[in-house]
Amino acid sequence: MRTKSLKKNKINVVTLGCSKNVYDSEVLMGQLKASGKEVVHEEEGNIVVINTCGFINNAKEESVNTILEYVQKKEEGVVDKVFVSGCLSERYKPDLEKEIPDVDQYFGTSDLPILLKALGADYRHELVGERLTTTPKNYAYLKIAEGCDRPCSFCAIPLMRGKHKSTPIENLVKEAEKLAEKGVKELILIAQDLTYYGLDLYKKRRLADLLRSLVQVEGIEWIRLHYAFPTGFPMDVLEVMKQEPKVCNYIDIPLQHIADPILKSMRRGTTKEKTTKLLQDFRAAVPEMAIRTTLIVGYPGETEADFQTLKEWVKAMRFERLGCFTYSHEENTHAYSLEDDVPEAVKQERAAEIMDLQSQISWELNQEKIGKTFKCIIDRKEGTHFVGRTEFDSPDVDNEVMIDATKHYVRVGEYVEVKIEEAADFDLYGVPLTSE
Repeated sequence: MRTKSLKKNKINVVTLGCSKNVYDSEVLMGQLKASGKEVVHEEEGNIVVINTCGFINNAKEESVNTILEYVQKKEEGVVDKVFVSGCLSERYKPDLEKEIPDVDQYFGTSDLPILLKALGADYRHELVGERLTTTPKNYAYLKIAEGCDRPCSFCAIPLMRGKHKSTPIENLVKEAEKLAEKGVKELILIAQDLTYYGLDLYKKRRLADLLRSLVQVEGIEWIRLHYAFPTGFPMDVLEVMKQEPKVCNYIDIPLQHIADPILKSMRRGTTKEKTTKLLQDFRAAVPEMAIRTTLIVGYPGETEADFQTLKEWVKAMRFERLGCFTYSHEENTHAYSLEDDVPEAVKQERAAEIMDLQSQISWELNQEKIGKTFKCIIDRKEGTHFVGRTEFDSPDVDNEVMIDATKHYVRVGEYVEVKIEEAADFDLYGVPLTSE
């Protein structure tokens, strides 16, 4: 029989999935710290909270494996308690309770006060904007809304996160000010759908107004937009992007597909013609903008002709940044009633083809940067290189700028002008113009 550890409780928060989960974990950790709890992120602790992802098959598998790993540690006496929260728990709580009963308790995505109570802490309303950030000190995610009202056929997010709910502008400004006081220089705005921001609270789209308020925050130098939806995009955002140097010339706009039959089945509310025009309008308004998108291949009914349409369109649009996923058949989504008829091997082949194509486009676009100088933020030192990013790159998903640390010294967390000397398909190599 195992014995309870005698050491003081230390709560280890383990985060899986997307940046929204990173943000939620940071809020949880901020609340725990305010209650006097010792809390760590993905380090050893005798109490473990696993913030899970339940979006697609791979993410669900990773979440389940992580839960099983910590349940095993509990059996071995390495940890005392295991709690599970987040999207997987929200979506499959009854199944999880039945299949993995050794977890002490499961919590959904909106159960923060109950989770805190189980951890011996109180939920404190006055802690607006208080978080224990887990990202490098120079950037932080700012979640401007929760949930989603879009009816996309393939997506389970509304099941896990509920309806769209915007956070008031004044709360977000307060949160940005607190982050800036801690040394954060770059805000990455996230939501399930940035485009919808403000409609529920103010009865109109107010993303542009939010940006105008955030650029006033002293200390913040870059503001980046992630996860915009193409339908109903508020074009006044482009005016702010053009006028305000702090708003990065960058947008992440997941388009998913372009063949009209697939867009219709996906319930995206747009067409190839409308989407292409939107991107042309983006480029006309802000010519230097880097557009990032994500695509899904292997959706039910995707024919070879549909795939070729997508491929030719990717060639024509020459996205600066692009990611490609294979379709995941998700229970309780609208598309689940369709036959998942594209074989897995074909899905993988199609994704590889798109990424090979994008790799070539990215290489060509990067060659154009050789000899030019860019303002870069230095995120970290890795081996013999300092690793930074331009305003056209988001952390973890985009290109990086490599600086030879054996020849140059730059400060992590600071901005520096870098002249690009070499370029690969996804990395740039440069020399800092102000090296110590």
